[in-house]
Amino acid sequence: MTKLTTHCLDTFSGKPAKGVKVDIYFVSGNREKLNSTTLNNNGRSDKPLIEGANFKEGEYELVFFIGDYFKKITDLPKTPFLNEVVIRFGISNPNEHYHVPLLVSPWSYSTYRGS
Repeated sequence: MTKLTTHCLDTFSGKPAKGVKVDIYFVSGNREKLNSTTLNNNGRSDKPLIEGANFKEGEYELVFFIGDYFKKITDLPKTPFLNEVVIRFGISNPNEHYHVPLLVSPWSYSTYRGS
């Protein structure tokens, strides 16, 4: 099944990042918000962010609201180092499953194309 999924791991606490809000945008042409979700106890969305006919070739953006998440579990400065983590990526083959995870702490993050 063709779809886009994500998960978020909190490397500061060593746990899934439950409760992180994630917005998804299609950014080829005009920037269009497609979906918004809050990650579950496993740091994953309960369903795919996009799937089937709505999943098409083009550029997308995931916005992870990390500042809000870390403010709930640790003391951060008024202006945190990371607030919204934006991952912009391309879908070249909408017939494949794309998984875009985020590993994050209050001071760093990394991502990759997962399976």
